[in-house]
Amino acid sequence: MVSYIVRRLVQAVPVLLGVTFVVFLLMYLTPGDPVEVFLGRGGAVTQEEIDRIRREFGLDRPFVEQYGRFLVALGRGDLGQSVVHRRPVGELILERVPATVELTLVAALIALLVGIPAGVAAAVRRYSLLDKGATLLSLLGVSMPGFWLGLVLINVFAVHLRVLPVAGRMAYGTGFEPQTGFYLLDALLQGNGAAALDVLRHLLLPAVAMSATMMAMTMRLTRSSLLETIGQDYVRTARAKGVPERTVVLRHALRNALLPVVTVIALNLGALLGGNMVVETVFGWPGLGRLVVEAVRTHDYPLVRGAVLVYAATYVVLNLLADLSYAFLNPRISHGKGVG
Repeated sequence: MVSYIVRRLVQAVPVLLGVTFVVFLLMYLTPGDPVEVFLGRGGAVTQEEIDRIRREFGLDRPFVEQYGRFLVALGRGDLGQSVVHRRPVGELILERVPATVELTLVAALIALLVGIPAGVAAAVRRYSLLDKGATLLSLLGVSMPGFWLGLVLINVFAVHLRVLPVAGRMAYGTGFEPQTGFYLLDALLQGNGAAALDVLRHLLLPAVAMSATMMAMTMRLTRSSLLETIGQDYVRTARAKGVPERTVVLRHALRNALLPVVTVIALNLGALLGGNMVVETVFGWPGLGRLVVEAVRTHDYPLVRGAVLVYAATYVVLNLLADLSYAFLNPRISHGKGVG
Protein backbone atom coordinates (compact mmCIF):
# COMPACT_ATOMS: atom_id res chain seq x y z
CA MET A 1 0.00 0.00 0.00
CA VAL A 2 2.85 2.41 0.83
CA SER A 3 4.55 1.73 -2.51
CA TYR A 4 1.24 2.32 -4.28
CA ILE A 5 0.80 5.70 -2.57
CA VAL A 6 4.35 6.74 -3.47
CA ARG A 7 3.87 5.62 -7.07
CA ARG A 8 0.64 7.57 -7.41
CA LEU A 9 2.22 10.70 -5.93
CA VAL A 10 5.11 10.45 -8.37
CA GLN A 11 2.66 10.04 -11.25
CA ALA A 12 0.86 13.18 -10.10
CA VAL A 13 3.94 15.36 -10.69
CA PRO A 14 3.79 15.36 -14.53
CA VAL A 15 0.02 15.84 -14.34
CA LEU A 16 0.40 18.98 -12.25
CA LEU A 17 3.22 20.22 -14.47
CA GLY A 18 1.04 19.70 -17.53
CA VAL A 19 -1.77 21.65 -15.90
CA THR A 20 0.54 24.54 -15.05
CA PHE A 21 1.90 24.64 -18.61
CA VAL A 22 -1.55 24.64 -20.24
CA VAL A 23 -2.88 27.32 -17.90
CA PHE A 24 0.26 29.41 -18.27
CA LEU A 25 0.05 29.19 -22.06
CA LEU A 26 -3.66 30.04 -22.21
CA MET A 27 -3.24 33.04 -19.90
CA TYR A 28 -0.22 34.18 -21.95
CA LEU A 29 -2.22 34.03 -25.20
CA THR A 30 -5.32 35.68 -23.70
CA PRO A 31 -5.82 39.23 -25.06
CA GLY A 32 -5.46 42.01 -22.55
CA ASP A 33 -2.81 43.32 -20.19
CA PRO A 34 -3.40 42.93 -16.44
CA VAL A 35 -1.24 45.95 -15.69
CA GLU A 36 -3.28 48.20 -17.98
CA VAL A 37 -6.52 46.82 -16.52
CA PHE A 38 -5.32 47.51 -12.98
CA LEU A 39 -3.82 50.95 -13.60
CA GLY A 40 -6.79 51.97 -15.70
CA ARG A 41 -8.90 52.12 -12.56
CA GLY A 42 -7.02 55.14 -11.27
CA GLY A 43 -7.33 57.29 -14.38
CA ALA A 44 -4.58 58.37 -16.76
CA VAL A 45 -1.20 56.69 -16.34
CA THR A 46 2.01 57.06 -18.26
CA GLN A 47 3.54 54.39 -20.44
CA GLU A 48 6.62 54.51 -18.23
CA GLU A 49 4.51 53.49 -15.22
CA ILE A 50 3.02 50.59 -17.16
CA ASP A 51 6.45 49.42 -18.31
CA ARG A 52 7.84 49.66 -14.78
CA ILE A 53 5.13 47.43 -13.31
CA ARG A 54 5.45 44.98 -16.21
CA ARG A 55 9.15 44.65 -15.44
CA GLU A 56 8.38 44.27 -11.73
CA PHE A 57 6.15 41.26 -12.38
CA GLY A 58 8.29 39.87 -15.20
CA LEU A 59 5.52 40.29 -17.77
CA ASP A 60 7.95 41.80 -20.27
CA ARG A 61 9.93 38.54 -20.47
CA PRO A 62 9.50 35.84 -23.15
CA PHE A 63 7.06 33.02 -22.47
CA VAL A 64 9.73 30.38 -21.80
CA GLU A 65 11.52 32.60 -19.31
CA GLN A 66 8.28 33.50 -17.51
CA TYR A 67 7.31 29.85 -17.24
CA GLY A 68 10.77 28.87 -16.04
CA ARG A 69 10.69 31.53 -13.33
CA PHE A 70 7.25 30.33 -12.29
CA LEU A 71 8.47 26.73 -11.91
CA VAL A 72 11.52 27.83 -9.91
CA ALA A 73 9.33 29.89 -7.58
CA LEU A 74 6.83 27.04 -7.34
CA GLY A 75 9.62 24.74 -6.20
CA ARG A 76 10.16 27.12 -3.28
CA GLY A 77 6.45 27.09 -2.48
CA ASP A 78 5.96 30.58 -3.91
CA LEU A 79 2.88 31.03 -6.14
CA GLY A 80 3.84 34.58 -7.04
CA GLN A 81 2.30 37.94 -6.31
CA SER A 82 -1.11 39.13 -7.43
CA VAL A 83 -0.91 41.96 -9.95
CA VAL A 84 -4.21 43.48 -8.83
CA HIS A 85 -4.11 42.91 -5.06
CA ARG A 86 -0.31 43.40 -4.79
CA ARG A 87 -0.19 40.57 -2.25
CA PRO A 88 1.22 37.02 -2.35
CA VAL A 89 -1.10 34.64 -4.21
CA GLY A 90 -0.71 32.01 -1.49
CA GLU A 91 -2.08 34.38 1.17
CA LEU A 92 -5.09 35.31 -0.96
CA ILE A 93 -5.92 31.66 -1.65
CA LEU A 94 -5.55 30.64 2.00
CA GLU A 95 -7.94 33.41 3.04
CA ARG A 96 -10.65 32.14 0.69
CA VAL A 97 -10.14 28.38 0.98
CA PRO A 98 -12.00 27.93 4.31
CA ALA A 99 -15.20 29.45 2.90
CA THR A 100 -15.05 27.24 -0.20
CA VAL A 101 -14.18 24.08 1.73
CA GLU A 102 -16.97 24.69 4.24
CA LEU A 103 -19.52 25.21 1.48
CA THR A 104 -18.28 22.17 -0.45
CA LEU A 105 -18.40 19.86 2.56
CA VAL A 106 -21.94 20.91 3.47
CA ALA A 107 -23.05 20.48 -0.16
CA ALA A 108 -21.41 17.04 -0.33
CA LEU A 109 -23.02 16.03 2.98
CA ILE A 110 -26.46 17.01 1.68
CA ALA A 111 -25.85 15.11 -1.56
CA LEU A 112 -24.74 11.93 0.22
CA LEU A 113 -27.42 11.99 2.92
CA VAL A 114 -30.08 12.20 0.20
CA GLY A 115 -28.46 10.44 -2.75
CA ILE A 116 -27.33 7.15 -1.18
CA PRO A 117 -30.53 6.38 0.79
CA ALA A 118 -32.64 7.37 -2.23
CA GLY A 119 -30.57 5.09 -4.46
CA VAL A 120 -30.91 2.18 -2.02
CA ALA A 121 -34.67 2.69 -1.68
CA ALA A 122 -35.09 2.90 -5.46
CA ALA A 123 -33.11 -0.33 -5.97
CA VAL A 124 -34.94 -2.26 -3.25
CA ARG A 125 -38.33 -1.13 -4.60
CA ARG A 126 -37.50 -1.45 -8.27
CA TYR A 127 -40.11 -0.16 -10.74
CA SER A 128 -42.26 1.16 -7.90
CA LEU A 129 -43.63 4.68 -7.70
CA LEU A 130 -40.76 5.56 -5.36
CA ASP A 131 -38.24 4.31 -7.93
CA LYS A 132 -39.84 6.30 -10.74
CA GLY A 133 -40.00 9.44 -8.61
CA ALA A 134 -36.34 9.14 -7.58
CA THR A 135 -35.32 8.59 -11.21
CA LEU A 136 -37.24 11.69 -12.30
CA LEU A 137 -35.63 13.80 -9.58
CA SER A 138 -32.18 12.52 -10.54
CA LEU A 139 -32.77 13.53 -14.17
CA LEU A 140 -33.83 16.99 -13.04
CA GLY A 141 -30.79 17.26 -10.78
CA VAL A 142 -28.39 16.40 -13.59
CA SER A 143 -30.15 18.69 -16.07
CA MET A 144 -30.43 21.85 -13.96
CA PRO A 145 -27.37 24.15 -13.97
CA GLY A 146 -26.26 25.21 -10.52
CA PHE A 147 -26.62 28.92 -11.21
CA TRP A 148 -30.21 28.48 -12.49
CA LEU A 149 -31.19 26.42 -9.46
CA GLY A 150 -29.53 29.02 -7.26
CA LEU A 151 -31.58 31.82 -8.79
CA VAL A 152 -34.77 29.78 -8.32
CA LEU A 153 -33.91 29.12 -4.66
CA ILE A 154 -33.17 32.79 -4.08
CA ASN A 155 -36.45 33.81 -5.70
CA VAL A 156 -38.50 31.35 -3.63
CA PHE A 157 -36.86 31.27 -0.20
CA ALA A 158 -35.19 34.69 -0.01
CA VAL A 159 -37.41 37.01 -2.07
CA HIS A 160 -40.92 35.60 -1.64
CA LEU A 161 -40.85 33.56 1.59
CA ARG A 162 -38.04 35.58 3.21
CA VAL A 163 -36.99 32.69 5.41
CA LEU A 164 -33.34 32.40 4.31
CA PRO A 165 -30.64 34.99 3.56
CA VAL A 166 -29.56 35.58 0.00
CA ALA A 167 -25.81 36.26 0.31
CA GLY A 168 -22.80 36.26 2.62
CA ARG A 169 -21.62 33.82 5.28
CA MET A 170 -23.38 35.29 8.32
CA ALA A 171 -25.39 38.31 9.40
CA TYR A 172 -23.75 41.47 10.67
CA GLY A 173 -23.91 42.41 14.31
CA THR A 174 -23.88 38.88 15.73
CA GLY A 175 -20.81 39.53 17.87
CA PHE A 176 -19.25 36.28 16.65
CA GLU A 177 -15.49 36.30 16.03
CA PRO A 178 -14.28 33.39 13.85
CA GLN A 179 -10.79 32.09 14.51
CA THR A 180 -9.98 29.59 11.76
CA GLY A 181 -12.07 30.89 8.87
CA PHE A 182 -14.43 27.90 9.14
CA TYR A 183 -17.39 29.75 10.59
CA LEU A 184 -19.54 26.74 11.41
CA LEU A 185 -16.69 24.91 13.12
CA ASP A 186 -15.70 28.00 15.08
CA ALA A 187 -19.27 28.58 16.23
CA LEU A 188 -19.64 24.98 17.39
CA LEU A 189 -16.29 24.98 19.19
CA GLN A 190 -17.18 28.22 20.97
CA GLY A 191 -20.59 26.85 21.94
CA ASN A 192 -22.33 29.72 20.18
CA GLY A 193 -25.58 28.12 19.05
CA ALA A 194 -27.07 31.33 17.66
CA ALA A 195 -24.03 31.94 15.47
CA ALA A 196 -23.98 28.31 14.28
CA LEU A 197 -27.65 28.52 13.32
CA ASP A 198 -27.06 31.77 11.45
CA VAL A 199 -24.11 30.28 9.56
CA LEU A 200 -26.21 27.25 8.62
CA ARG A 201 -28.99 29.51 7.33
CA HIS A 202 -26.48 31.27 5.05
CA LEU A 203 -25.00 27.95 3.95
CA LEU A 204 -28.24 26.20 3.06
CA LEU A 205 -29.21 27.81 -0.26
CA PRO A 206 -25.77 27.76 -1.96
CA ALA A 207 -25.08 24.27 -0.62
CA VAL A 208 -28.34 22.90 -2.03
CA ALA A 209 -27.67 24.58 -5.37
CA MET A 210 -24.20 23.02 -5.52
CA SER A 211 -25.29 19.58 -4.33
CA ALA A 212 -28.01 18.93 -6.94
CA THR A 213 -25.80 17.34 -9.60
CA MET A 214 -23.76 15.27 -7.14
CA MET A 215 -26.94 14.13 -5.40
CA ALA A 216 -28.51 12.99 -8.67
CA MET A 217 -25.40 11.15 -9.89
CA THR A 218 -24.89 9.46 -6.53
CA MET A 219 -28.49 8.29 -6.43
CA ARG A 220 -28.47 6.89 -9.97
CA LEU A 221 -25.13 5.11 -9.57
CA THR A 222 -26.07 3.69 -6.14
CA ARG A 223 -29.30 2.31 -7.60
CA SER A 224 -27.69 0.69 -10.66
CA SER A 225 -24.71 -0.67 -8.71
CA LEU A 226 -26.90 -2.10 -5.96
CA LEU A 227 -29.23 -3.75 -8.49
CA GLU A 228 -26.24 -5.47 -10.04
CA THR A 229 -24.84 -6.55 -6.68
CA ILE A 230 -28.15 -7.90 -5.39
CA GLY A 231 -28.12 -10.49 -8.18
CA GLN A 232 -24.75 -11.96 -7.13
CA ASP A 233 -24.46 -15.52 -5.76
CA TYR A 234 -23.24 -14.50 -2.30
CA VAL A 235 -26.32 -12.33 -1.82
CA ARG A 236 -28.63 -15.18 -2.78
CA THR A 237 -26.70 -17.47 -0.44
CA ALA A 238 -27.14 -15.02 2.45
CA ARG A 239 -30.87 -14.92 1.79
CA ALA A 240 -31.03 -18.72 1.61
CA LYS A 241 -29.42 -18.91 5.05
CA GLY A 242 -32.24 -16.82 6.46
CA VAL A 243 -30.31 -13.58 6.94
CA PRO A 244 -32.77 -10.68 7.36
CA GLU A 245 -33.33 -8.70 4.17
CA ARG A 246 -32.17 -5.45 5.80
CA THR A 247 -28.86 -7.07 6.75
CA VAL A 248 -28.45 -8.62 3.30
CA VAL A 249 -28.91 -5.26 1.60
CA LEU A 250 -26.97 -2.99 3.96
CA ARG A 251 -24.12 -5.24 5.14
CA HIS A 252 -23.53 -7.53 2.18
CA ALA A 253 -24.80 -5.94 -1.02
CA LEU A 254 -24.38 -2.22 -0.31
CA ARG A 255 -20.77 -2.49 0.83
CA ASN A 256 -19.62 -3.86 -2.53
CA ALA A 257 -22.07 -1.68 -4.45
CA LEU A 258 -20.40 1.41 -3.02
CA LEU A 259 -17.08 0.70 -4.76
CA PRO A 260 -17.93 2.60 -7.98
CA VAL A 261 -19.87 5.17 -5.98
CA VAL A 262 -16.73 6.12 -4.05
CA THR A 263 -14.96 7.08 -7.27
CA VAL A 264 -17.88 9.23 -8.36
CA ILE A 265 -18.04 10.88 -4.94
CA ALA A 266 -14.33 11.76 -5.10
CA LEU A 267 -14.65 13.17 -8.61
CA ASN A 268 -17.73 15.13 -7.63
CA LEU A 269 -15.98 16.57 -4.60
CA GLY A 270 -13.31 17.87 -6.94
CA ALA A 271 -16.02 19.16 -9.26
CA LEU A 272 -17.70 20.94 -6.36
CA LEU A 273 -14.43 22.61 -5.40
CA GLY A 274 -13.57 23.52 -8.97
CA GLY A 275 -17.04 24.21 -10.29
CA ASN A 276 -18.34 26.43 -7.52
CA MET A 277 -17.33 29.66 -9.22
CA VAL A 278 -20.74 30.53 -10.66
CA VAL A 279 -22.65 29.49 -7.54
CA GLU A 280 -20.34 31.52 -5.29
CA THR A 281 -20.81 34.51 -7.57
CA VAL A 282 -24.60 34.16 -7.59
CA PHE A 283 -24.79 33.97 -3.79
CA GLY A 284 -22.02 36.48 -3.10
CA TRP A 285 -20.07 33.78 -1.28
CA PRO A 286 -16.54 35.01 -0.44
CA GLY A 287 -14.76 31.82 -1.49
CA LEU A 288 -11.97 30.80 -3.82
CA GLY A 289 -14.31 30.38 -6.79
CA ARG A 290 -15.48 33.97 -6.62
CA LEU A 291 -11.88 35.12 -6.25
CA VAL A 292 -10.94 33.25 -9.45
CA VAL A 293 -13.83 34.83 -11.37
CA GLU A 294 -12.61 38.27 -10.32
CA ALA A 295 -9.03 37.34 -11.23
CA VAL A 296 -10.07 36.21 -14.72
CA ARG A 297 -12.05 39.41 -15.24
CA THR A 298 -9.05 41.57 -14.25
CA HIS A 299 -6.47 39.38 -16.05
CA ASP A 300 -4.65 38.69 -12.79
CA TYR A 301 -2.49 35.91 -14.27
CA PRO A 302 -0.54 34.87 -11.15
CA LEU A 303 -3.72 34.52 -9.10
CA VAL A 304 -5.48 32.45 -11.79
CA ARG A 305 -2.47 30.15 -12.18
CA GLY A 306 -2.14 29.61 -8.45
CA ALA A 307 -5.85 28.86 -7.97
CA VAL A 308 -5.98 26.42 -10.89
CA LEU A 309 -2.93 24.62 -9.53
CA VAL A 310 -4.71 24.27 -6.16
CA TYR A 311 -7.78 22.85 -7.92
CA ALA A 312 -5.66 20.37 -9.89
CA ALA A 313 -3.79 19.21 -6.78
CA THR A 314 -7.15 18.73 -5.04
CA TYR A 315 -8.35 16.47 -7.84
CA VAL A 316 -5.21 14.36 -7.60
CA VAL A 317 -5.46 13.97 -3.82
CA LEU A 318 -9.16 13.11 -3.94
CA ASN A 319 -8.59 10.45 -6.60
CA LEU A 320 -5.83 8.94 -4.49
CA LEU A 321 -8.07 8.89 -1.42
CA ALA A 322 -10.82 7.24 -3.46
CA ASP A 323 -8.46 4.47 -4.54
CA LEU A 324 -7.24 3.93 -0.99
CA SER A 325 -10.78 3.78 0.34
CA TYR A 326 -11.34 0.66 -1.79
CA ALA A 327 -9.23 -1.25 0.71
CA PHE A 328 -11.80 -0.58 3.40
CA LEU A 329 -14.73 -1.58 1.21
CA ASN A 330 -13.25 -4.64 -0.50
CA PRO A 331 -11.16 -7.05 1.63
CA ARG A 332 -9.44 -8.50 -1.47
CA ILE A 333 -7.92 -5.09 -2.21
CA SER A 334 -6.55 -4.75 1.32
CA HIS A 335 -4.66 -8.01 0.79
CA GLY A 336 -2.92 -6.62 -2.26
CA LYS A 337 -5.08 -8.20 -4.96
CA GLY A 338 -6.77 -5.07 -6.22
CA VAL A 339 -4.91 -1.81 -5.73
CA GLY A 340 -1.86 -1.28 -7.86
